[in-house]
Amino acid sequence: MRSIRVDTSTATVLLTEAAAPKIRDRQTGEIAKDTVSGEALMKVGVVYIDEGESSLIHVTVPESGVTDGLMLGAPVSLPGLVARPWESVFNGQQRHGVAYRAAAVISGAVA
Repeated sequence: MRSIRVDTSTATVLLTEAAAPKIRDRQTGEIAKDTVSGEALMKVGVVYIDEGESSLIHVTVPESGVTDGLMLGAPVSLPGLVARPWESVFNGQQRHGVAYRAAAVISGAVA
């Protein structure tokens, strides 16, 4: 899968949803795990503002990358943020989107 690095150096990123386990299977409640490390994955909601444009996105981070002191509405930094375009077919319908992943979500903006 192609990964695109996201430059966050000029962006404002604000936390809009607290960290929660990323669910792999909604029917069983199975939590998603990193395929390499086996670590549980979490997701956070953020608003990403750059050059006058804003987007609400969900970002996947490893459980160990969720730092203490995260407050809703506060600025956060997302080191190693990458975007991965995806597409699939479900019940005969083609779907597509962008998945975001970062190494961590850290309280406060990094200059």
